[in-house]
Amino acid sequence: MTPAQIWKSLNNPKRLFLFSGPCVIESEALCLKIARSLKRSCDALGVAYVFKASYDKANRTSGKSRRGPGIQDGLKILASVREKVGVPILTDIHTEEQATKAGEIVDILQIPAFLCRQTDIVVAAAKTGKIVNLKKGQFLSPAEMGQVVSKVSGIGNNKIVLTERGTSFGYNNLVADMRSIPIMKSLGYPVVFDATHSVQLPGVGGDRSSGQGEFAPVLAKSALAAGANGLFIETHPEPAKSPSDGPNMIPLGQMNRTLKSMLRVFKAVC
Repeated sequence: MTPAQIWKSLNNPKRLFLFSGPCVIESEALCLKIARSLKRSCDALGVAYVFKASYDKANRTSGKSRRGPGIQDGLKILASVREKVGVPILTDIHTEEQATKAGEIVDILQIPAFLCRQTDIVVAAAKTGKIVNLKKGQFLSPAEMGQVVSKVSGIGNNKIVLTERGTSFGYNNLVADMRSIPIMKSLGYPVVFDATHSVQLPGVGGDRSSGQGEFAPVLAKSALAAGANGLFIETHPEPAKSPSDGPNMIPLGQMNRTLKSMLRVFKAVC
């Protein structure tokens, strides 16, 4: 797909779109397996699909946790998925330099929630001309994302997506406030609901986060009923073996059935 076609698919209010893949790149073979499975399901359902995976999880709870293959090897794998499966690619970045390098390969640059107020990285992503997915920080109100949006649109890039991923609720917990969906939609850009990170339990595992993946479909349906344009869902054939965010995930084998139920809600309100 061309950049214009990808952006058009995200801007179609009558068509659900999905950002999905493993949390972190483990191998090319696994990425291809997940991407092909999700593409088959999405093609059959008429859902626009974007493959998501991280080459580096720079915000792990413990300094000893596995972070991924790194930018050089990771971008090679992402490029291979894009070519062999024929799907757009999304990945997150953590520095201005990474914005430039990743922008040469991927279709959508994602600003992690923890970094959404870091002006330099947001502007660097915007300057690539790529679609920028701005994840709302756990510490921000949805209305405050207007200031983040202005950092991107202010330099002439209006290819913006906003993602709700839950708000800090005391210690080690998040709450998803569905009011944030219409509030962020009022900014004039597509809004995504991150179903799997919204059920994360930060730091509960001691040296890692835990989560309640069984509630991800419940919150996703609620977000679609509230008007979300798309969903962000991390998945894995065996979530318990994922090096990152396994407890939050929806197993790959359940994704087709889950998407069917999500689509019924989306069609009822779109």
